[in-house]
Amino acid sequence: MTDPDGSRQRMPVMQSDPAKAEHGAGETIEELFAALESPLLHYALRLAGDLSVAEDIVQEAFMRLHAEFVDVRQPRRWLYRIVHNLALNQRRDSSKIVALPKEGEESGADASDPQPLPDEQIARWEGIGLVRLSLETLDERSREIVRLKFHENLSYKEISERTGLKVGHVGYLLHYALKAMAEELAKNGVVP
Repeated sequence: MTDPDGSRQRMPVMQSDPAKAEHGAGETIEELFAALESPLLHYALRLAGDLSVAEDIVQEAFMRLHAEFVDVRQPRRWLYRIVHNLALNQRRDSSKIVALPKEGEESGADASDPQPLPDEQIARWEGIGLVRLSLETLDERSREIVRLKFHENLSYKEISERTGLKVGHVGYLLHYALKAMAEELAKNGVVP
């Protein structure tokens, strides 16, 4: 076509699927997974330092993409950003977790302080006792998930396989179990 002044006029190109038009190349989630699973896993592993954690991070990123796929305009960049943020969150959160002694074991002194003061030792034992009491306030399923995560150090995927729950449900239950325990500890003045 030409304009009245003799110049060529461009015809707009129509795409049949508006969702694909927004995603540039029109990749499906399956295509993105096939193309990016391995690179994202390597990236997450570099950030998290643990393969099991990296696998959980990549899985969580793809689950989030699935939930928001229609709204995501650049899914490749979006996935890398989500993996980056999840890995940083995991690193920050893992630095806050303190392992409790197993039942029947004494909570020996820290290597940095070979002989804690008696009042510090009493406060520590009291805190451990309150954590165990708050754990008992949870329902059986939540206690089991907390035990598998922190006592046996299993990933969400491994917990899912043992319990028959979906991975996302394991994360949901663990989140709310820890939140309930924190609220119980806050009531008792253990945490602010």
